[in-house]
Amino acid sequence: MADFEPIWALGLMSGTSMDGIDAALIETDGERVTAFGPATTTPYDDDVRDTIRAALGQAAPDPSIARALTDAHAACITAILFQHREYKGKVSIVGLHGHTVLHAPADGLTLQLGDGPYLAAQVGIDVVSDFRSADVAVGGQGAPFAPLYHRALCSNMGREINGPVVVLNIGGISNITWIGDAESDPVAFDTGPGNALMDDWVMRRTDLPFDLDGQVSARGRVDDTTLTKLLDNPHFAAPPPKSLDRLDFSIEAVGHLSPEDGAATLARFTCETIVSNLRHLPATPARILVTGGGRRNPTLMAGLSALTGVPVEPVEAVGWDGDAIEAQAFGFLAVRSLRGLPLSVPSTTGVPVPTTGGQLHHAA
Repeated sequence: MADFEPIWALGLMSGTSMDGIDAALIETDGERVTAFGPATTTPYDDDVRDTIRAALGQAAPDPSIARALTDAHAACITAILFQHREYKGKVSIVGLHGHTVLHAPADGLTLQLGDGPYLAAQVGIDVVSDFRSADVAVGGQGAPFAPLYHRALCSNMGREINGPVVVLNIGGISNITWIGDAESDPVAFDTGPGNALMDDWVMRRTDLPFDLDGQVSARGRVDDTTLTKLLDNPHFAAPPPKSLDRLDFSIEAVGHLSPEDGAATLARFTCETIVSNLRHLPATPARILVTGGGRRNPTLMAGLSALTGVPVEPVEAVGWDGDAIEAQAFGFLAVRSLRGLPLSVPSTTGVPVPTTGGQLHHAA
């Protein structure tokens, strides 16, 4: 393959927690990361968040929802490039993940809302969107999709890896990437709930939008009977590849508990499902690096440390930005898409062969 010079890409991610849009700039050739640029998170307005929530589970939501969501992404791009004007003329491609409202790979379905052609016209930059559909179309799970980026980040660490590393993303859903070395394909899959159930519970039962600093869950006690019922789910014992939708779990099981006990039980549920899935990895990791909002929850971090017995650290311990990784990943994948490189491999999503994807939309 001909040499490909690194270019600046702007990645966008709207995660299952529905808290807002992450935007991040990186310079990459789609295999290595040569420089990191600024990153930001733009919270959703309440009406946009409510609109997204109303679209969850729909195979054909009203087109106006995608347009409103894309307008929010365009505003996010405009803001970050206004704040960091030195990058305005450097960005060659935008990676638009959109927001997942339906994910049912067993039925051949995955839907991320976001209008790529409209965004390209709005911001005047080429856009790659629809990253997951090609994977699902050939029998893959369509998730998780950041593992090849996680491998690139670990490649930058070089000798600091010192044994297998797990990159654990605790967003709305939790997923893990096992990296044995910087050359081999990673092993990755969704483990179970992340923050989504806790967020929904705390929002319903308290005045907080989520379990801020673990303050609700830290005051509660785990209800073992309820936890046992929650863990009675075939997904957790099933071998990978496997992925999940935000709607695959519900807070109804803890409905009889106090706000604090419910939060504590759901936090332990997240920890137990992550740790139980470590059995599916090729080898025990030497360390677990945590990204996503869950790394800020002391209840989750302490629970994982106690259950695993290996170092559990936020990704900032190795110099990464845990608020930006998912957005960076879709900038990275946009460049891989331009080059026709795989976005997923059999050990990450279960595709039969390494598979590229994404749709390119020109600005003009």
